[in-house]
Amino acid sequence: MKNGVLFLLIGNSGSGKDSILNAILSNWSEEITPIKVPKRYITRPSHKTEPFLSVTPKEFIKMKNNNRFSLTWHIYDLDYGVPKIVEQWLSEGKIVIINVSRTIIPHARRLFPELKVVFVKVPFEITLARIKSRGREAENDEMFKLRVNRAKKNQNYPDADIIIDNSGDLQIAVNSLRNYLLSFVQKSE
Repeated sequence: MKNGVLFLLIGNSGSGKDSILNAILSNWSEEITPIKVPKRYITRPSHKTEPFLSVTPKEFIKMKNNNRFSLTWHIYDLDYGVPKIVEQWLSEGKIVIINVSRTIIPHARRLFPELKVVFVKVPFEITLARIKSRGREAENDEMFKLRVNRAKKNQNYPDADIIIDNSGDLQIAVNSLRNYLLSFVQKSE
């Protein structure tokens, strides 16, 4: 690949974005083309269910003011930042995949016009069960309620470049995304 491709992975909390991505990475050959997944900076304490770099709100603001992020967003009372390294990876011809909030897609498209949006779709009932089972928040917690309400309202994303159904066997969703990624590698060679 001469130029890299940026894929933004979106979907409701509990849709399985990280599970799909981890499965892709564990079986991807670097000989095809490297896939890079930047660790996001998030203003919350570390948690075993998601790899990220924990920073304080004050540290986040300082980093943002020092232009250390390519993309940022604020959701569920948390700040998220994607480090600038993604721009270098794209210039080196790598595939870059980032789990982001759908709220930043219009801004991201202005910065990276060729990006592709991957929407991971899961029926609300499955989403609710997954949010409960991962245990990040108690069910009476305000953040839990916000995630559930947002999932109920956002069951579709018509502007996605591809929709991956992750309501059944994880491997089916993984294969769908893998085939989609491979179609870009083949086009670029």
